Amino acid sequence: MCYSHISNSERRSNMEEANLGQFLKSLRDRQRMSLRDAEKESGVSNAYIAQLEKGDRPAPSPDILKKLAKAYNVTVRELLMRAGYLDEPEVTATEEQRIEAAFQYVLADPDYKLGTRLRGEDFDTKGKRGVVITYETLTGKKILSI
Repeated sequence: MCYSHISNSERRSNMEEANLGQFLKSLRDRQRMSLRDAEKESGVSNAYIAQLEKGDRPAPSPDILKKLAKAYNVTVRELLMRAGYLDEPEVTATEEQRIEAAFQYVLADPDYKLGTRLRGEDFDTKGKRGVVITYETLTGKKILSI
């Protein structure tokens, strides 16, 4: 394909779509899924999936990517990035940062009353995690996913 007359954004979009197709194919191959298996798992026609893999179709809608993500056991975000819908990579927090954020959520919840007043500086990360787990158990809210 000659790119001399294609704009940078069009070139980037074309490359992302090709990368998406190659990525889907590699995922399917690694999972030893046939096109029919992928169709059964996702609800997306095997012919359409084959066209995506070959780069014969433009990037699908986010709704179709959601279906494919479930079937291919990857995040929707990964497929959205590969399809060119998202530019920035996912920023992940450390375990300590997630615990701190969850602990601050507990402290800020006006409906949650403790027998003593909690202050963040009184706890190390392990103690904060324990407070969060207790909060989750008592309230039924899931705020920490570790």
